[in-house]
Amino acid sequence: MVSFAPVSAPRRRRIALTGGIASGKTTVAQLLAQRGALVLDYDQFSRDVVAPGGTGLSRVAAEFGPEVLNEDGSLNRAALAEVVFSDAQGRQRLEAILHPLVTARADELEAQAPADQLVIHDVPLLVEAGLADRFDVIIVTDLDPDEQVKRAQARDGSSEQQVRDRMAAQASRAERLAVAAHVIDTSGALEELDAKVDRLWAELVT
Repeated sequence: MVSFAPVSAPRRRRIALTGGIASGKTTVAQLLAQRGALVLDYDQFSRDVVAPGGTGLSRVAAEFGPEVLNEDGSLNRAALAEVVFSDAQGRQRLEAILHPLVTARADELEAQAPADQLVIHDVPLLVEAGLADRFDVIIVTDLDPDEQVKRAQARDGSSEQQVRDRMAAQASRAERLAVAAHVIDTSGALEELDAKVDRLWAELVT
């Protein structure tokens, strides 16, 4: 009798969404979710892993000291930001703690998703964290930098200099575009963006 090895299911394409500050990434993520995608929010995972009682919180406190904790034992984000950004290597030390925990959580949830469901990893700092190689397809939301500044100011009430400082700390527009398989120009009205996401969705599901 001829025996046949079992045919393994095709590997799910790993898809990431990224973009700079106020570039419309959150809106695009929401539009993709409305179409049926499972969107894995790395920002939310970053908050989850440093919740009280979590492994991430204890590691952060051990690395940066008890001054980054509130009296109730929760993370004092303002104190951590001050410590991290006053230390030239502080951000890398923090990322070395958080990134493995965040990516492990994302991988766990992706593995639990139905095989036919599109999974989108929403990764704000994908380029900065060196995570581009983890994905087969990268979607980048793109916008003129001056328009990013205006949107961020309107959204957050920040000064122009504060926004530009934040942008300078992120990957450059050119660095993000260099890894993009799909670029979504978010400069138009929401109706235009919705149509662009429709076209993107059609490409992703084929």
